[in-house]
Amino acid sequence: MVVLVTGANGQLGQSIQSIAHKYPTIQFVYTDFQEMDITNFENCQSVFATHKPQFCINTAAYTAVDKAESEPEKAHLINAVGPENLAKVCKENNTILLHISTDFIFDGTSKIPYLESDVPNPKSVYGQTKLDGEIAIQNNWDKHFIVRTSWVYSQFANNFMKTMLRLASERDSLSVVNDQIGTPTNAVDLAEVLLKIIQSCHAELVSASPNNFGVYNFSNEGICSWYDFAKEIFNQKSIAINLSPIPTESYPTPATRPAYSVLDKTKIKAVFRIEIQDWKDSLKGCLKQLN
Repeated sequence: MVVLVTGANGQLGQSIQSIAHKYPTIQFVYTDFQEMDITNFENCQSVFATHKPQFCINTAAYTAVDKAESEPEKAHLINAVGPENLAKVCKENNTILLHISTDFIFDGTSKIPYLESDVPNPKSVYGQTKLDGEIAIQNNWDKHFIVRTSWVYSQFANNFMKTMLRLASERDSLSVVNDQIGTPTNAVDLAEVLLKIIQSCHAELVSASPNNFGVYNFSNEGICSWYDFAKEIFNQKSIAINLSPIPTESYPTPATRPAYSVLDKTKIKAVFRIEIQDWKDSLKGCLKQLN
């Protein structure tokens, strides 16, 4: 079974590579934009013709949320045109597409966890381009899994956890917003789920069972603010720092963040029979890996 991974040098791409040894029946083909530029349709066709993947995991994305406000064309190219190209090439090759989306497609006005069926209403260029990517996939190829996630961190690449640890080594006090509520997601847990979906899907293809294509939510379990997340990082690392909670308005950013973006994971747990770790437990494992 050949699984092609785009954006392989990013946080999720590296997380997939870190657990690939646990899946000996899968032949992974890792590409980053040097090997396959998802914004170039002919380039995608040529890579697919060479490797003939049964599955494609698209982890490539423009994720600089604030920068996207001043680079909307670039964000649209990578987050919307890229997924559309992949959907079309996947259709040509009968390849099943797994695509990562985000909690930023919602406006954050809900008071209860978002379902897959809730109506998106993005408030940022990043959120809008990610939603456009979802729509492009849905319009072009039925055999897809769109997995929406939130607050992704890991021992790889740049993320909130690593930024907090770096800042704590540089200063004795720190202020973090406490009125944006969501759930941290360990990218390695997300990687495991994507590979479970592939295994389940492959088994169904072999047995000719109907597949459960569509949109799914995944994050770790639990709810917190960015302040709570930072506090837990410092607690687990026994770092003494003066940490202050502040409102969003005290830390203005170019892009609007959803005030509440907890995702309901009932569907993914039921369909793929998975248990999801609490975010604090998963953070503990990640910090160990970082050491």
